[in-house]
Amino acid sequence: MPDTIPGPLFIEREFTVKTYYIDFAGHVSNIVYIRWLEDLRFAFMEEYHPLGPSMENGVAPVVTRTEVDYRRPVRLFEPVIGRMWAGDAGKLRMNLHATFTVAEQVCVEARQQGVFIDLKTGRPQRIPGELLTIYRAQLMMLRSR
Repeated sequence: MPDTIPGPLFIEREFTVKTYYIDFAGHVSNIVYIRWLEDLRFAFMEEYHPLGPSMENGVAPVVTRTEVDYRRPVRLFEPVIGRMWAGDAGKLRMNLHATFTVAEQVCVEARQQGVFIDLKTGRPQRIPGELLTIYRAQLMMLRSR
């Protein structure tokens, strides 16, 4: 866990570099980070707004944008820590930030923008109230430090 939490709705997970994640250049393939972002986002949802009940209510989160900055390669046997937290949140959109680090050195930085959609219509919905309440409470707590 980092000394300071970078933002509200923070989660952290360890990732193991598998041999089949390695590309021809000898480091983790760029596409693996997209998969790891999805793993982090799933863990994020399970922690703060479980996906199952949300989908039972006809609402699901959808990523509308992903940006990834590759800072340094990750190689086989390096232990990777993935961290994700919420950036800003409006009525319809929430921005997530993520880093993948080895020995506290940032190897990859990523940002995702997402919305919640109505599963029947495919149209954006407001961010669920419970999730916004937790976000705002944690944001206020972090700002008061």
